[in-house]
Amino acid sequence: MELAYYSDYAVRLVNSEEPARGKDSLTSVEAVRDLFGGNQSAARRATDADVTRFRSVRARLRAVFEAADLGDETLAVDLLNSLLLEFPVSPQISGHDFRDDDGRPLWHMHLADHPSNATAGYAAIAAMGLAFHLTEYGVDRLGLCEASPCRNAYLDTSTNRSRRYCSDRCATRANVAAYRARKRLEADRTAGTGLAADSAQRTTASGER
Repeated sequence: MELAYYSDYAVRLVNSEEPARGKDSLTSVEAVRDLFGGNQSAARRATDADVTRFRSVRARLRAVFEAADLGDETLAVDLLNSLLLEFPVSPQISGHDFRDDDGRPLWHMHLADHPSNATAGYAAIAAMGLAFHLTEYGVDRLGLCEASPCRNAYLDTSTNRSRRYCSDRCATRANVAAYRARKRLEADRTAGTGLAADSAQRTTASGER
């Protein structure tokens, strides 16, 4: 498993809330466990107390994305470093679940957390994954969706750093909205031109009389 994979943990947690829409799916211990995906052994550590703790970490991770989105690289790094210090991990070489054609382990780096609770474990791997992504690709690869009112977090892995939306759905919605806005502007300009022409004709007719 590549270390960059763990950055998805950060995105998954941040996007469990949509502040502009007043939506929050992180309301139960079951929702907390769902965030772990296939890591069921870690998910089983979650308790009701982790709901509040997860929300606190979520706010701090969103602040990292917001700083990056505003172009404040230093603040984004400082905020992420704060999480890394509070929630440390130990990198280990692992070969579980991955075998070559001869049955030998495919060795890879794995992040081993040593949490006091489920939140600490999740925060540790989310912060470390995000840190690897940031240092590998740049702070500007951490973004917030431009399709209002979405503002979901995303990681830009495009070759030309062109990603602006969290999903194809948001990209389509934004493009449709932009198209309609252009059409309204064109209609307003046409109407304005027509009114100006009518006014000019009335002025001319009045002068001739």
